[in-house]
Amino acid sequence: MRAVVYTETGPSSVLTLVERDVPEPGPGEVRVRLVRAGVNPTDWKFRAVFGPAFDEVAPGQDGAGVVDAVGAGVDDLAVGDRVWLLLAQHQRPYGTAVEQTVQPRERVHRLPDGASFDLGASLGVPAVTAHRALTAGDVDRLGPGTLEGRTVLVAGGAGAVGNAAIQLAVWSGATVVTTISSDEKARLARAAGAHHVVNYREQDVVAAVREIAPDGVDLVVEVAPAQNFAIDVEVVRDHGTVAFYANDGGDEASLPVRAAFANNLRLQGLILYTLTPEQVAAGAEDVTAAVAAGALRVGEEVGLPLHHHPLEDLAAAHDAVEAGTIGKVLVDVADA
Repeated sequence: MRAVVYTETGPSSVLTLVERDVPEPGPGEVRVRLVRAGVNPTDWKFRAVFGPAFDEVAPGQDGAGVVDAVGAGVDDLAVGDRVWLLLAQHQRPYGTAVEQTVQPRERVHRLPDGASFDLGASLGVPAVTAHRALTAGDVDRLGPGTLEGRTVLVAGGAGAVGNAAIQLAVWSGATVVTTISSDEKARLARAAGAHHVVNYREQDVVAAVREIAPDGVDLVVEVAPAQNFAIDVEVVRDHGTVAFYANDGGDEASLPVRAAFANNLRLQGLILYTLTPEQVAAGAEDVTAAVAAGALRVGEEVGLPLHHHPLEDLAAAHDAVEAGTIGKVLVDVADA
């Protein structure tokens, strides 16, 4: 089978297309023939900053394809089932930059009928991160009505996680406010379903959000805490939550301590790799339900343009994500 791998830390040029033996699934494992793979910031950061944890790594946490073999003990998936993958390369040498990947059963999820492989490969890291952020407050699961009556502020609504957070929050009944930096990003955020859009380059964010939510928002999904914690403290309600999942804009953040404890603010950092198995499973189940309901989609029409690259051009896909391409970068592993 074809695979794209790296053996050393470095720029995207360390990625190499190779031929490898087709792996066989062991007990409790599933082999998936990939059609699409998703590329996330975590993929290029592990390659460029942290380096390989194994002698050889095929990157990629997300993907979608068809089951083509199952190991002993797997009786709820069968050859031919359409699936999406989550955390495929976490603590494993081979992720989704391969034609066939073997994964533990718990990382393989059914792709609902009618959902494209493009959508399946776009779920994973962005959607489950958004799910965890939205459940960091006073709800544990998402679904119709679970966020009814709540107002959610999504910082950076034009990004992949922001887009998923908007769609999942709207599906769950929340009023969604998002911050953006341009008219084009405002268009994308509205296409995703945001009810209110605030341009932080042109507007006073605190004043604009407080006009929409006079008592404050219930939850902030934050991508740039170093830049926004001071704003978040001013716009969140008493006993509200700020859930942050990235370090855009800087690695060090300053928090207005008195204001934060005065309104009993909850700060929740999050990353998928250290979630509990129960949290990951809940996220995957709710995301799959949202897909089945038609509430979680991808494409220009819902604010997430798709950018395709062939497997042999994975380096360009990594470079596109690192450069901040707006939308979702996908790798075409095989014909759909």
